[in-house]
Amino acid sequence: MAGGLVALLDDVAALAKAAAASVDDIGAAAGKASVKAAGVVVDDTAVTPRYVHGFSPNRELPIIRKIAIGSIRNKLLIILPVAMILSEFLPQALPYLLIAGGLFLCFEGAEKVYEALTGGHHAGAGATEGQSGPELEKIMVSGAIRTDLILSAEIMVISLSSVEDEVFLTRLLVLLVVAILITVLVYGVVALIVKMDDVGLALARRESSFSQRIGRGLVAAMPKVMAVLTMVGIAAMLWVGGHILLVNIGEAGFHWPADRLHDLEHGFGDLVDGGVAGVLSWTAGTVVSALVGLVVGAIVVLIAHQIPKRKPGAD
Repeated sequence: MAGGLVALLDDVAALAKAAAASVDDIGAAAGKASVKAAGVVVDDTAVTPRYVHGFSPNRELPIIRKIAIGSIRNKLLIILPVAMILSEFLPQALPYLLIAGGLFLCFEGAEKVYEALTGGHHAGAGATEGQSGPELEKIMVSGAIRTDLILSAEIMVISLSSVEDEVFLTRLLVLLVVAILITVLVYGVVALIVKMDDVGLALARRESSFSQRIGRGLVAAMPKVMAVLTMVGIAAMLWVGGHILLVNIGEAGFHWPADRLHDLEHGFGDLVDGGVAGVLSWTAGTVVSALVGLVVGAIVVLIAHQIPKRKPGAD
């Protein structure tokens, strides 16, 4: 009887170790998947603050909370089931989904470059003119959730591509972890960003001269932080979009672009020895991917801007 109890305890211990190893594997896979999707995460973080611009400070956090709830619903109720069904029954479709997403990212990045150079805006940017209060808030939240759906789909599909060789349950758990982790990370950072100027104002009103200096510094720094974040977001979109296109066009059967990118990275990596080689290789690949993203995105922007101009002449 004692021997049976010891054997049972050994089995329980073995199961516990296996479970712990599985949790470690899922955590490691989720971390790898999240890093792979980092470029889109940066873009998501950079895009969201503009949806609370112009609202009173007491509405900023409630609006972000509504967008975050919409984001987690997008990921868990729409994107996750579709991604899991495709990965299980039609995995060959994933590269084409990633190519479509890469094109969208390239378009968005190039469109923002175009806007910065020309001072223009997306069509429909004035759709909210004349709206105010709860009505405007509802419109802005809905727009943010729609944008999040596309970016979240990219994050989830990129994450799925990192674990596509795992069993169904592992893929499901990894995507669940990524969905929750990324949502908390993105909207936690967004909340900090949009409230940072309020923190600065509160510090500036204190009696301590040290607090006042910090507060004034925060208030003065926030426009620059937002400008830098916007530029980083644009660069991330072009880099990630271009890299997704190059890699997944190869996965779809046309290997030449991905092979040339691989050769370029190795060529730059071989120029020097040591840890600098990896940095140089990564930098070369990133710059080329971003340039590809910019060129492809510019072509899509040109097409998108020409289509509306043809409609009046066609009538």
